[in-house]
Amino acid sequence: MIAKLKRIDWNLFTILLVMMGVSIAVIYSATHSTPKFANSTERMIFYYIAGFVVFFVMSMVNYRFWLKYSLYIYGAGLALLLLVMVIGQTLNNAQGWLSIGGLSLQPAELFKMVLILFLATLLARKEQLKLLFWRDVTPLVAITFIPFALVMAQNDLGNALSYLIIMMALLWIGNIKYTQAILFTSLAIVMVIVGIRSYVAYHDNIKTYLKHIHRDHWMERLDPWLMPDQATEKAIYHTRNAKLAIASGGLSGEGYMKGTSVQSDRVPLTYSDSIFVVVAEEFGFIGAAILLLLYFTLIHRLILVSLECRERAGPYIIIGIVAMLLYQIFENIGMFIGIMPLTGITLPFISFGGTSLVMNMACMGLVMSIRIHNQEDNDEVSVNVTQRYALNK
Repeated sequence: MIAKLKRIDWNLFTILLVMMGVSIAVIYSATHSTPKFANSTERMIFYYIAGFVVFFVMSMVNYRFWLKYSLYIYGAGLALLLLVMVIGQTLNNAQGWLSIGGLSLQPAELFKMVLILFLATLLARKEQLKLLFWRDVTPLVAITFIPFALVMAQNDLGNALSYLIIMMALLWIGNIKYTQAILFTSLAIVMVIVGIRSYVAYHDNIKTYLKHIHRDHWMERLDPWLMPDQATEKAIYHTRNAKLAIASGGLSGEGYMKGTSVQSDRVPLTYSDSIFVVVAEEFGFIGAAILLLLYFTLIHRLILVSLECRERAGPYIIIGIVAMLLYQIFENIGMFIGIMPLTGITLPFISFGGTSLVMNMACMGLVMSIRIHNQEDNDEVSVNVTQRYALNK
């Protein structure tokens, strides 16, 4: 145990501690004047304590244990996604939460790590061989599409898209053929362009159809992004006020707990999805840049760990986690500066949310497990080589 603790990347641990401080301070600023969310800071502290416990537990357990049972974990994850569709609670138009003992659990968040583990397990078995389309790529796409469809049915676009990002990142480093990669990339670009053009051209027809299937609120998220001039006042309220708040922050911000838009509740969900707006308005460009620098440093440390691995599964897991984090960071910040559509995606380690935070901390623990147990393997190899050398002498 002590030997394993010595192998933990304490630089990464320090980054997580700093992010905890930032998260608690910003959440307090966003909620201290709102009685409804008065206990959010205390709850976030509890979530972080639970998160660090999970971090250390995951660090001590050999990550190969999770790979060994990844198929069963994947099945259990699908079962939770199905269960939430039957008895799940609805929040912000998404039926994605299970209530367990007074705590809310979001299976779609947990499934990100489940998917990373299962895809990494399958790809590691290929042992650097080129991926064949029908034998390898198609099953991996199907494995990803099943939870994607279930989460889309729950009306959770943000988390559903993260599954696709994870899959594409792992396929890219999983030795997919360049011709297939170019084909998929070209197809994705064409689909996005055609989709945007079709949305604009057939806006009224799409609106009627979405209203018929009770998904008309999707228009309120897409219109401010694609057709801001024609969006309703209700649709642009969130993103417009968020942009104004970010712009008012200027270089150094309006001051802690002095953000005009944040403190007057003109921006919805400042403690969760919109928490970047709090950082930008109260700490300005400097504060936002420091936060991005923290993320850059975190991802840099993760990549360094992946480069130290001697076997394939570890890097696959880490790259999957990096892709997940990069997507969430880009999407969360991008939707408030007008380059991405509005979704219910959280800012990793900063936004309020128990399931999201604990899942992210579990992923960090998984990375530490990879680092610890790969170093143990290296030490054993060094000892064996030294012993053989001594015997030969």
